[in-house]
Amino acid sequence: MPSPHDSRSNDNPSTYFVQDRKNKKELTRLMMQDQKLTAAMGGILPEQPDPTVFHRVLDVGCATGGWLIEAAQTYPTMSLVGVDISQRMIEHACVQAKAHQVNDRVEFHAMDVLHALEFPVAFFDLVNVRYSMSYLRTWDWPKILSELLRVTCPGGIVRITESNVIPQSNSSALTQLFEILQSALFRAGHLFTDASTGLTSQLTRLLDQYGCEQVQTKVYAIESRAGTIEGQDFYENLMLFFQTIRPFLQKWGNVPKDYEVIYQQALSEMRQPDFLAVGNILTVWGSKPRPKSQKV
Repeated sequence: MPSPHDSRSNDNPSTYFVQDRKNKKELTRLMMQDQKLTAAMGGILPEQPDPTVFHRVLDVGCATGGWLIEAAQTYPTMSLVGVDISQRMIEHACVQAKAHQVNDRVEFHAMDVLHALEFPVAFFDLVNVRYSMSYLRTWDWPKILSELLRVTCPGGIVRITESNVIPQSNSSALTQLFEILQSALFRAGHLFTDASTGLTSQLTRLLDQYGCEQVQTKVYAIESRAGTIEGQDFYENLMLFFQTIRPFLQKWGNVPKDYEVIYQQALSEMRQPDFLAVGNILTVWGSKPRPKSQKV
């Protein structure tokens, strides 16, 4: 396994939409989000027919490392690597891997993926990316996809999971908050269009355009209903999210003066017994072309 340089004393500046990564609320939120997303999708790699064929796996933008740690627990033959620009996230992920006794097969490195992935050519069987909308801009995609394919073995898989920005819900205040977020993401360059599908609608094209073969998709409808564990997780996640994201919204969006009133109203509406939200999650994956001599 390569040993990228990760001896950095301070956290690195990034394009992630929450700049204060020392904020414990964001660390807590990311851990919750990671677990909720994996469970709601039905597991680590639910769309892959035989995940045991992936021996070396890379997770780009791994944050707190939850997906990799669960992958290590689920698939004992996998050797897993996570990279994230945040040194604090990496330190937390290392502690969690040790606590779950999988640190012999999972390692983490602080790395700026927008600069380069410090790994050899054709090193990984699968490269995974989830929720990159939070830090990738539209102009970053050609370079990042080139890097993902470079480190993927011929015949290996590049896998990207993203969500539409705005879930469908019966909370008008929550919808308003997400509309503010959507506008800010578009102005900051994270979306190709000013629509809820401003990234998800482009992923198939991007993978196909920049070199993947046999591009496939799977959509997951994630339901969050009041009175359920999923509904409570959804509430707690957004309660933290719309606090920590506020500086980003103020920089890039048109935040109304009554933002706090809208926020409190959304929390109230999410606590109503009839509250329901449904969000669409899209996974897109494709394979790195094999040399012509290897094709059947």
